Amino acid sequence: MRSRPNPRRERPRRSRLAAVLVTILAVTAALVVAGCAKGSGSSAPADGGNGVASGKPVPGGSLTVLEGPLTGTWPAGLDPGTNTTGTYDQSYMDAIYGELFELGPNGTTIPDLATGYKVLDNGLTVQISLRPGVTFSDGTPFNAAAVKYNIERDLGFTCTCTPTWPLKSVTTPGALTVDINLTKPFAALINSFHAADVNWIASPTAIQKMGEAAFRIKPVGAGPFTVVSDSLSDQLVLKRNPGYWDKPEPYLDGLTFRVVASDNAALEDMQAGQGDAYEGLQAVSLVPQFEQHFTVTNEHSTSVYVVQLNTKTAPFSSIKAREAIYYATNAQQLDAKLYDGLQVMTQSFMAPGGLFAEAAVPGYRTYDLAKAKALVKQLGGLSITTEGATPGSTLENLIEGIASQWEQAGIKVTIIPSTSLTSAMQAFRSGTWQSFVQTVGAFDPAAGLGVGVRFLSTSFESGIDNPTLDGLFAKAAGELSPAARGQVYDQAAEYISANALAPLLFAVVDFNVAAKDVRGTGLTSYLPGSAVRPEVLWETVYRTNG
Repeated sequence: MRSRPNPRRERPRRSRLAAVLVTILAVTAALVVAGCAKGSGSSAPADGGNGVASGKPVPGGSLTVLEGPLTGTWPAGLDPGTNTTGTYDQSYMDAIYGELFELGPNGTTIPDLATGYKVLDNGLTVQISLRPGVTFSDGTPFNAAAVKYNIERDLGFTCTCTPTWPLKSVTTPGALTVDINLTKPFAALINSFHAADVNWIASPTAIQKMGEAAFRIKPVGAGPFTVVSDSLSDQLVLKRNPGYWDKPEPYLDGLTFRVVASDNAALEDMQAGQGDAYEGLQAVSLVPQFEQHFTVTNEHSTSVYVVQLNTKTAPFSSIKAREAIYYATNAQQLDAKLYDGLQVMTQSFMAPGGLFAEAAVPGYRTYDLAKAKALVKQLGGLSITTEGATPGSTLENLIEGIASQWEQAGIKVTIIPSTSLTSAMQAFRSGTWQSFVQTVGAFDPAAGLGVGVRFLSTSFESGIDNPTLDGLFAKAAGELSPAARGQVYDQAAEYISANALAPLLFAVVDFNVAAKDVRGTGLTSYLPGSAVRPEVLWETVYRTNG
């Protein structure tokens, strides 16, 4: 029987929405989904129960949004096809390109640049209908040919944000109709758009005219904003797209993203008036200071922290070494010391903000220092390296806390810092790493930066090469019944646990911060009737001038 996630502990002055397990949309033949289509400003923000009144949108003004050093970088530019940073740059991409589909209230799919979809031929074809009358910001038509070009181009590149569809072909039966034809059913196909490069449609004309090198610096999409200037991994300056389809949005005249060194640096900059918002605050200890002057909104996490173990090489090719790590890791103590007890404990790879979340896994090895010490003694000692720490970040504190626990069990630990997202990717590609503290998860396990990135043999960021586990994840992705999918994911979680492949800790706690006069869906409020916080919809963000 599936366990319900533990509720979050209440903190004063900030309401906590109960964790919601969203039911995936069952894929059946000839199912037609129109969704809660946007239009005529219908996505304007509202109070989602977090105490932040929306007020009336006021057009004009500008906003400077601060981003952290790890998740805020875009070293290869902002071309969906050549993107290398997964969905870490999702906010920038959404602002420039818009989206075919958005994640809506309670896990529903909201068509944006699409208007809906049909699932045909017993799941072998997904037909997407596109919004008429839309143009890219260079004036060229947004149509089926453009979407086909982008999907085929994106799938030809290697990125963690590229979906792993069993694709047969992409066809265009009409000027505004795209068919994605599959070799076998893939239940997560529409959900996979939410965090994938194929959701961002670039102007084919601009790519071909400018060339990829120039396009990645000043890309052209059909989203609410256009690029003014782009200093890679430093600052991105955008302006309002006057031809955006969903008027009166966007409300802001200007939107700037700027990378800062840490949560502390973000606090200092916002207090000095050098930033109006901050995405992804993780330092719980700083929340009261931010709350003194700004609006702080708790994100509803779809990711959990995982201790990745490279089982392809020593020492973690030995199950005893892996078991020692399981028994030496005390997730509840880490939560209490570092996160004020706010984390949701989990023994599986999904957080309560996503599908198929499971708090407890049968047979999971929980903290037992005596067993950890005994295993280390049996091994004749255990010396390891662990990576993932960005200097000055909350993740660095977490890794230091984990290393301290391991050392109590007699494990010798060397921490290797990851100074940037690029350096972390290089470490993964080298294949010589031993352990890595990272996050895993997505709204749908088979979508975007889902479980496959950390657990599939085909992923360069995985330390696992296991055909049985590969088969379980493939089976789950192909199950059209939500109940059947959940059962297979349970089996996968139990298999990971039984073989001690990667300890899971707890859901990631993140907060978004905004100036008191700033409002916006995903930034300061939830969608109406929803407990699932979507990505920030930048077209809805505005200043109240008060």
